[in-house]
Amino acid sequence: MSIVQLHNIRKVYDTKVAVDDLSFTIEPGTMFGLLGPNGSGKTSSIRMMIGITLPDSGSVSLFDRPFTRSALARVGYLPEERGLYKKMNVLDQLTFLGQLHGLSASVSSRRATLWCERLDIVEAIPKKTEDLSKGMQQKIQFIAALLHDPDLILMDEPFSGLDPVNSFLLMSTLVDLCSIGKAVLFSTHRMDQVEKFCNSIALIHRGHLILSGSMREIKSSYPRNRVLIHFEGDDAFLNHPSIEHLTRYNGNVEIKLRPSATLADDTQSLLTQAVAHARVTRFEVMEPTLEEIFIEKVQETLPGKNGRNLSMAQLDRPNGGSLDA
Repeated sequence: MSIVQLHNIRKVYDTKVAVDDLSFTIEPGTMFGLLGPNGSGKTSSIRMMIGITLPDSGSVSLFDRPFTRSALARVGYLPEERGLYKKMNVLDQLTFLGQLHGLSASVSSRRATLWCERLDIVEAIPKKTEDLSKGMQQKIQFIAALLHDPDLILMDEPFSGLDPVNSFLLMSTLVDLCSIGKAVLFSTHRMDQVEKFCNSIALIHRGHLILSGSMREIKSSYPRNRVLIHFEGDDAFLNHPSIEHLTRYNGNVEIKLRPSATLADDTQSLLTQAVAHARVTRFEVMEPTLEEIFIEKVQETLPGKNGRNLSMAQLDRPNGGSLDA
């Protein structure tokens, strides 16, 4: 049974095409990353998924059936724009939100307390929302999305404003939920988080799907032509003819090798030269990062641009990353 199926959905606001011909499927037990720069159509896609807006064309199915409002009883949603009652204390607020999902007051209160214990915010239970830090408020909203034990969990930029420790805590919680068959979709432009935790992804840019599928299959389809070197001493080896591009910082260098039918030989030759000139403490051959893959795919839609000079920040710009913007 598929949890989510989007089939050729399209959404236009006035003259702006927010989402165009987008299709993907999410299966049970999947951590699914919906990725793209700001303004790429991620939030619009999620809103159509749960009926906040309707697609102009195409179809949405939840739990193997065409979308109906009743299906939302099995959905938990953390919106990008947070919304908590500032004057209510945490336990009263979570109990109320649980009741909106059909829980009794006693069950909602008990689950809220258990979740607060799990996320290490017991001290916040008697406090008003306005007295909490942004990180604490984020955790409260996170709990509110999970109280009714949903089968589909939608998280729109769930780690915004969180420090690394709390980001990892929330992500570990989502991984645990996936392990018991829940489906989790989270929307983000943080490629590093997705690369660590997601097993399936959809990359969108300007409302268009540019890459989707299994994370492992996508990564393995690209050559292992990136090399990370930590070294001290002479850097003459960086003139090696197989190097296409490199970035240096604090005694480290990240290298992209030129396309080659003998990539293993090129890598071995580079290592030999590096050791001959410098003291090498780390030499690691890697697949391209997800961010590099995304930029390369976007670059295919931007004629005349040099992909290696683009970044996710530049892709956030309306014209797709032009340095003249």
